[in-house]
Amino acid sequence: MKIVVLAGGTSTERDVSIVSGTGICGALRQKNHQAILVDVFCGLENVDWADPFPESYDVEQAVSYIKSFNTRIEELKKSRKEFFGPNVLELCKKADFVFLGLHGSNGEDGRLQAVFDLMGIPYTGTGYLSSAMAMDKGVTKAMFQMRGVPTPGGKAMKKKDRVETPQELGLDFPVVVKTCCGGSSIGVYIVDNQADYTKALDGAFTYENEVVVEEFVEGTEYTVAVVDGKAYPVVQIVPVQGFYDYENKYKPGAVKETCPAPISEELTRRLQEYAVEGYHALEMESYGRLDFIVTKDEKIYCLEANTLPGMTPTSLIPQEAAVLGMDYPTLCEELIRVSMKKYE
Repeated sequence: MKIVVLAGGTSTERDVSIVSGTGICGALRQKNHQAILVDVFCGLENVDWADPFPESYDVEQAVSYIKSFNTRIEELKKSRKEFFGPNVLELCKKADFVFLGLHGSNGEDGRLQAVFDLMGIPYTGTGYLSSAMAMDKGVTKAMFQMRGVPTPGGKAMKKKDRVETPQELGLDFPVVVKTCCGGSSIGVYIVDNQADYTKALDGAFTYENEVVVEEFVEGTEYTVAVVDGKAYPVVQIVPVQGFYDYENKYKPGAVKETCPAPISEELTRRLQEYAVEGYHALEMESYGRLDFIVTKDEKIYCLEANTLPGMTPTSLIPQEAAVLGMDYPTLCEELIRVSMKKYE
């Protein structure tokens, strides 16, 4: 297949997306697909339109080209009105399929998916509506509550309606303050006093104009991928120190990730069932990953859903797939296969 792997973009997760895209493109090349790596925002200035998907291709050269824009992203955002970079849409229209290696805003939030739907461009992952709902943690929480998926109590708050104490929201310390639409735990704060709560709001609002404040649930983190409506093996996540924040997520050795999780069959079954229920509550298609906290007395709380989960060397879906006997390149093909069902 002729495949465009889209990566990069303008979100706070740009660097992670580049790593995901690099791995995906290389893996698809190993499977003899004519895959090319393209930055969705910075695009590709010089395209050989006689052969845009060449048999021979240097992935690392493409990565270097994408990274050359890293220091200029903010400058480009100010000078350009259009999100899609040079030749991006043209290449995507010529491809058989587009693999979305994007994370965060303008890639995972449904806007790109809506454009592709209107243009008839097939892509990996779920559609625009479920992408938008899952990206917004306030909407996700409301959908989970409506569909009976257990989730920590909390409320969304806009900057103009800032509430200065958690007690006014019906919550007591400790609480979690987090950006409504951020990812990779960027802009997440766990606070247990008023001074830190005020600082956390200040910090979270530098990223976005809406945040979620929710009760802090102490426990162990787990994650479960759902692919084509079926739950993959459970991963247990134990940070060496602190919590599962951005640094711990992408720093090798910063967390102990065990798959399958060393838990009872009963807890495994419940986590997988809630993962599938959360997947359907957000009307997800193709694949996604749901994150959980489990307390000492085995109460389960679903924290959020990821519609384009990471595909880096330390990411979680590849670990789950490996337990099922599926290597990384085969997983990439499988995600394309299940995504193609949207177009049957």
